Amino acid sequence: MKLLVANRGEIAVRVIRTARELGIPTVAIYSTADAQTPAVEMADEAVCIGPPPARESYLDMRNVIGAAEVTGCDAVHPGYGFLSENPDFATECARNGIRFVGPDPGVMRRMGDKIQAKEAAIEAGLPVLGGSEGGVTDVAAAMSSAEEAGYPILLKASAGGGGRGMRRVDSREELERAFESASQEALAAFGDGSMYVEKLLEGARHVEVQVLADGLGGVLIVGDRECSIQRRHQKVVEEGPAPNLLDSTREGLHAAAERACRAWGYKSAGTLEFLVDAAGDFYFLELNARLQVEHPVTELVSGMDIVAEQLRIADGQVLSRTGRIEANGHAIECRVNAEDPAFDFRPAAGRLGTFELAAGPGVRVDTFCRSGGYVPPYYDSLIAKLCVWAPDRPRAVARMRRALGESVVEGVPTTLPLLEEISREEVFMSGRYTTSYLVERAAHLPSLGGGGGR
Repeated sequence: MKLLVANRGEIAVRVIRTARELGIPTVAIYSTADAQTPAVEMADEAVCIGPPPARESYLDMRNVIGAAEVTGCDAVHPGYGFLSENPDFATECARNGIRFVGPDPGVMRRMGDKIQAKEAAIEAGLPVLGGSEGGVTDVAAAMSSAEEAGYPILLKASAGGGGRGMRRVDSREELERAFESASQEALAAFGDGSMYVEKLLEGARHVEVQVLADGLGGVLIVGDRECSIQRRHQKVVEEGPAPNLLDSTREGLHAAAERACRAWGYKSAGTLEFLVDAAGDFYFLELNARLQVEHPVTELVSGMDIVAEQLRIADGQVLSRTGRIEANGHAIECRVNAEDPAFDFRPAAGRLGTFELAAGPGVRVDTFCRSGGYVPPYYDSLIAKLCVWAPDRPRAVARMRRALGESVVEGVPTTLPLLEEISREEVFMSGRYTTSYLVERAAHLPSLGGGGGR
């Protein structure tokens, strides 16, 4: 196998590292904005695929596949984002004799559409939230579905995720304005302005289950993660296993994930996302048919190299093990973003000064940055993932606090101060928080304009 890494930033570095350990030659792709980055230096070869805008480089399927062909690659790892969940890209790879390190295109296409994904979940016996039976393209249809489900509701883009095209709506009066703006945002982001109405479950937790399946009958439930600390539906802190989760709920989540993988004929790494209410009941949200940003959390508590397993599966091999893995200890991931939390998490770009993230026992850092490097304005604001592991959650939180306190990033504003404040905040330390955490605790977090509360 010779592997093209069809991504950039920290995930490109992470994939290259595993490939090197396995003795697999790698090729990095890069835009002109990323010419001087670690992934380009670490790979055996590197190919420039275009100018900085993603649509002219990392999202240009012809250029990416062309880079694989001219360098003799027979496999492509898409990382996350960009082309990772694009079934057309996976299909084009196959047409050109290149293995796509991910699920089959048909499964990606079905699970990438919220309407079809909900239908698939129901077929597999997974509980789902109330909402529209299909995509809605006008306000009248949205109002009908919203009134049947009951306010508050969420408007979601039928064809995509990541918080784009998503709006909370509390009343009929809000819906018309929200529908128009959400639909326009979805059209710009995904080329499809149709929306999906979903009942909003307030006071819920966002819990996900990491799976691996080899398409040959082997399924592995690698563990679960808590992802409830979010801003604008984007995760800020993740941890695993999910704290304060009823044993019956955890068992139900794992069983549902395994059942779904078998029903859908799933292959490769994937993550099933659920909402969990105060009573411990859970509801399927979506399947992320790719490697998740937060996969290091599960690797730290499971001992698995998820990327290595993806490469095994793509090579036609069976999983190294099947069944379920019981978590060993506790892990937490802090997303270090080049953003200013005090200004609604406004993204930042620029030249870095000192860039030193913590090390020491139980600390893992995934990054593509270094002192003097440049954070370009064209891509996602994630610049590093600071992860910690300890034998139990209290010690993991203490290690998180220590590691964040040792870390220094100069030159651009980052979420580091907010993350350190969260590590000392009482509700976080209790492990009993919901998706409303950042809104409800803002007054206790100085980085968000709060007056203290440490």
